[in-house]
Amino acid sequence: MAIKKDLSIEYLGVKFENPFCLSSSPVGSNYEMCSKALEAGWGGVVYKTVGIFIADECSPRFDNGNKEGTPWIGFKNMEQISDKPLEKNLEMMSKLKKDYPNKVLIASIMGSNEEEWAKLAKLVTEAGADMIECNFSCPQMTSHAMGSDVGQNPELVKKYSKIVSEATHIPVIAKMTPNIGNMEIPAIAAIEGGAHSISAINTIKSITNLDLDHLTAMPVVNGKSSISGYSGAACKPIALRFIAQMKQHPKLKDVEISGMGGIETWRDAAEFIMLGCRNLQVTTAIMQYGYRIVEDMISGLSYFMEEKGFNSLDEMVGIALPNIIPAEELDRDFKIIPKIDDEKCVGCGRCYISCFDGAHQAIDWDEEKRRPVINDNCVGCHLCLNICPVQGCITPGEVKFKEGREPHDVIFKTKYE
Repeated sequence: MAIKKDLSIEYLGVKFENPFCLSSSPVGSNYEMCSKALEAGWGGVVYKTVGIFIADECSPRFDNGNKEGTPWIGFKNMEQISDKPLEKNLEMMSKLKKDYPNKVLIASIMGSNEEEWAKLAKLVTEAGADMIECNFSCPQMTSHAMGSDVGQNPELVKKYSKIVSEATHIPVIAKMTPNIGNMEIPAIAAIEGGAHSISAINTIKSITNLDLDHLTAMPVVNGKSSISGYSGAACKPIALRFIAQMKQHPKLKDVEISGMGGIETWRDAAEFIMLGCRNLQVTTAIMQYGYRIVEDMISGLSYFMEEKGFNSLDEMVGIALPNIIPAEELDRDFKIIPKIDDEKCVGCGRCYISCFDGAHQAIDWDEEKRRPVINDNCVGCHLCLNICPVQGCITPGEVKFKEGREPHDVIFKTKYE
């Protein structure tokens, strides 16, 4: 019998039936798309960013990163905010809230000056939005008065957050750009300006591939191309890093965060929640697999909670943060020597080659048996474990303490998936 846990959670005082939302993007750019997503089980939608500005889009506008036959490890898009008139978008938002009163509607807005931000905040509030997300982060706007150019300027982030917060009574979220070294700076500015929450991360400025025929980046637009936003699974490590750093900052540790950036599976969702996110946003995975992925995420997260004994998502929020510590505080007294299971080994030799050319020459090769043998050069880096194509063949083994170090209990991972 399928397990379905209660995944409801409050974010900014608003109850979501589950933490999964469409992020502001092509997957939620009109009534029909948002309606279909909500019917599929998403807890809410962040409607595609609206503005006074109406985008004039190029064609084509997408490309994907790949490796060794695996497509879509990352995805580049050159799309801006909504290309529909503001009045039409407000009409569709209003209808969504009327038809789905128990789902959460978040209006993403982007202005180019004080008057536009205030006007947009007022209009989407009147349209029935439950929250406002200020888009300070789109990296491919054709105006430098909007998007990530604003998000990289803490003074503008603070000013526009203040203007929006004063123009509405509903919660305000500031969406951060990752195209910056220290996200805490604009995030603190947003909160000081009056924003109630941070969402992160938007897409990363990128060139995915060069076209060797036209000598420009992909996608090729009449022989030219541009730097623009990169999303998808390849971005998850960067998103998790920014979120962890914000949640560990004294001025941001109590600020609620909506996380995004490479969420494709229930496991990704669990990771973002355990680093402190109370809400999750998804786009790129939907563009690959459709809205139905929410069913898999709900099911997978339910089974995980049942297995680990979590009764609610609240019990999971931020639970991993205390274990993310500065590099100088890591225990460096020991090394864990890998253990090779000869029965599972297929004799491919990849561990031997990688260790010899890329690590510490700590694996000898038994030509007769076609099996790797770990020697005394091993420093416990575990490159071999990471490169081995056979699950469970190479695992952490003996713990050896460095000379002069006091032996003590060591917690380490024994099962890799």
